[in-house]
Amino acid sequence: MTHTILIADDHADLRKLIRMTLLGGPFSVMEAEDGPQALAAARARRPDLIILDVMMPGGLDGYQVCAQVKADPTLRDVPVILVTARAQRADLQAGQDAGADAYLVKPFSPMELLERVTAMLGT
Repeated sequence: MTHTILIADDHADLRKLIRMTLLGGPFSVMEAEDGPQALAAARARRPDLIILDVMMPGGLDGYQVCAQVKADPTLRDVPVILVTARAQRADLQAGQDAGADAYLVKPFSPMELLERVTAMLGT
């Protein structure tokens, strides 16, 4: 069974790193460059998991996208991993408040990301 994962990050190189990390696994990948694109993609295709950068342009940051995903009855069960360079307690709390299922601090190990994804999807 293939799991669809949405990667939302304004940095193409980080999206590529995540995509390459997931290659070879039972995953198909969708990508978005900003918050509005991420939310639209999630609503259009309902991924099995969302990996969201916190700091993105477009008027919706990762916290806001996460909160809207978790408030949507058709998406609320989709696990969300927030990815950010910000690791202060307030940042982690903001992620929890938005409903994130996990929080990865940059720079993170690709193996750590893969372990989180496979654990959350049960693959």
